[in-house]
Amino acid sequence: MDLQSGRFYWDTTFIDPPEYPSLAEDIQCDVLIIGAGSSGAQVAYDLKDTGLNVVVIDQYKAGMGSTRTNTALVQYLGDKMTYELVNSFGEEAAMMHTTLCRDAINHIEKASKKMRINPDFRRRDTLYRASTVEDIEKLKKDFHFLSTYKFDADLITQKKIEKHYPFTAPAAIYSKNDADLNPFKHNHGLLDLAHEAGVRVYEQTEISGKKINADRCTYYTKSGFVIEAKHVVVAAGYESLTFQKNKNAVLESSYCIVTSPVDDLSDWYRETLIWETARPYVYMRTTVDGRILVGGLDETTPYPDRRDSMLLSKRDNLVKEFNKLFPDISIEAEYYYGAFFGGTHDGLPILYEHKDSPHHLFLLAYGDNGLVYSNVLSSIVKEKLTGGKHEAEDLYSRSPAAIRS
Repeated sequence: MDLQSGRFYWDTTFIDPPEYPSLAEDIQCDVLIIGAGSSGAQVAYDLKDTGLNVVVIDQYKAGMGSTRTNTALVQYLGDKMTYELVNSFGEEAAMMHTTLCRDAINHIEKASKKMRINPDFRRRDTLYRASTVEDIEKLKKDFHFLSTYKFDADLITQKKIEKHYPFTAPAAIYSKNDADLNPFKHNHGLLDLAHEAGVRVYEQTEISGKKINADRCTYYTKSGFVIEAKHVVVAAGYESLTFQKNKNAVLESSYCIVTSPVDDLSDWYRETLIWETARPYVYMRTTVDGRILVGGLDETTPYPDRRDSMLLSKRDNLVKEFNKLFPDISIEAEYYYGAFFGGTHDGLPILYEHKDSPHHLFLLAYGDNGLVYSNVLSSIVKEKLTGGKHEAEDLYSRSPAAIRS
């Protein structure tokens, strides 16, 4: 799958990551994780101390799929507004999801502090601005639920926005205790800790076929080796859809620029994460080396040629979108890329089993908060593979073909 194109930034920040061998023998395991990107690394980390024999494989180098284009705004609010989730799933389920996402940021921070590879985790506040006057009412609906459930957020006025920022907006939700990080370093930090604890990791190991028996799965590699596993977690990002299609999943195209380092960011209040109520929206953050990352201007096309044909114009338009908000900060797009972006029709990530693939769990952490969703879904995988059942399992396992226990 042609996932992305352009000039990439994150892997330039960590030029000598750990390397893992290709599979060169037949092996057996309790759990085979397919994918060594953000989702697969998170599952490997969460399973490392369970006593299960865990193996991770990836057809690429670890973290070189969609992880290298993850913009890593680590937030608990997502594409679907909170009130929309309440309308779709009910208040209890919607707020359980939002709470799990908030808690996931704490879990990400805790793991980051244990890593030998510094993932540049930083707590950040978020400004979620109304794109139009009409969108004030949407923010009010969301704020009602956030305040009711004691989230640390405020609904702020145009006057207060103008006090802190060089731009205006009709209103905004200002939420605290979100975060940002370096997704490439975070990915390798998780795998490093998992590998240290005994998880086997194999890069550049491509699957050529499989056989499913009553009590186990057998996977065959292109190099002629065999992996036998009792359970399989498919956590291969957007390429998971090549294993099992899901009608709730949507692939679109998104764009991003990363600037050259900026000397003075004093106009940017607390270097907050910034996004908006418009759909599609533009979002922005800073990096630890003083760069600015601006993304968005999504297109509905799932075709690489069409995506790539718009890359240069999207680059230039993202610069313009930034300067609408910060006219006095001069930027140059040193890195820029277009990439597939996966979402879901109903706004929640997906974790499900399928009747045609027994012993398999399909983890689709699709949406704008992929790192957060990977953390949430991985905790459910851990519960399930160790004999428990997570309270949110049924919420995220809602494919029509899902087997719900």
